[in-house]
Amino acid sequence: MKLPRRKFLHFLLAGIAAAPALPNVASALDYPTRPVRFVVGFNAGGAPDVVARLLGQSLSERLGQPFVIENRPGAGSNIAAATVVRAAPDGYTLLLVASPNMINAALYANLTFNFVRDIAPVGSIGRNPFIMVINPSFPAKTVAEFIAYAKANPGKINMISTGTGNLTHFSGELFKMMAGIDMLHVPSRGEMEAQSDLLTGRVQVMFDPIISSIGYVKAGQLRALAVTTATRLATLPDVPTVAEFVPGYEVDGWLGIGAPKDTPSAIIDQLNAAIGAGLADPNIKARLVDLGFLPTSMPPVEFGKFIASETDKWAKVVKFAGVKLE
Repeated sequence: MKLPRRKFLHFLLAGIAAAPALPNVASALDYPTRPVRFVVGFNAGGAPDVVARLLGQSLSERLGQPFVIENRPGAGSNIAAATVVRAAPDGYTLLLVASPNMINAALYANLTFNFVRDIAPVGSIGRNPFIMVINPSFPAKTVAEFIAYAKANPGKINMISTGTGNLTHFSGELFKMMAGIDMLHVPSRGEMEAQSDLLTGRVQVMFDPIISSIGYVKAGQLRALAVTTATRLATLPDVPTVAEFVPGYEVDGWLGIGAPKDTPSAIIDQLNAAIGAGLADPNIKARLVDLGFLPTSMPPVEFGKFIASETDKWAKVVKFAGVKLE
């Protein structure tokens, strides 16, 4: 029996419309068939890089292809982000999303991309708590004593960071804003230089990822005044939170994975499931927790909402600090 002309045209047009989508569906079902670039906007050996390598190995094992770490530091991780924004949306170039990406939207005046718009959220890896550490020679043993000293000596405390505009900088700026104190920001050229200056007493305080500083704290080379999380941490149960002295203060260095916008949802969902499975693996979870990292899985939509919320939060701190970069 012949189809009516109108119905025949309907089926024909529907088939033509669906045809371009078939290769994408096939590629998503086969993904991955070759190595995946995992772009990290930080130096090798730093806290984000350590987490990326642990998770990258897990993804390699679960998905059957190498996830190759590509360190592209510079410009507060904007170089790495721009690399991924320009990449093909096929799942073979991924970005380690970090808190600086959420700060940069307000910090940099001439970005060539909009992070919230141009990076598709794949999933969170978790929280990288920070710790407020001082040189043991500094005359304060609590956050309250530190604030009192700062108020009595405005501008005389040197607060070091791993570079202007990143979370080690703006954690301190948020503390200054909420505690009502003034400190001199001293940007360094990276984690090793910053820690060296703090260990030798050339500067007095740093807001540092726990992964990077916990060894020095346990060895007695640095004094931990407080953690920046909302609640105390199991890894340092006797160390109070900043919020116990400055109500409402909370900073977590978040890490996750993003992809170029328009990456097929089937690939994003596959990656999200593999990330979740890796974080649930007892061995990987234990290694991350030992480093002070708090594994936290989120689906893509929830992670996208979180990125937008954090972007708004840090815009207020950037405005307070009066910092603008080109």
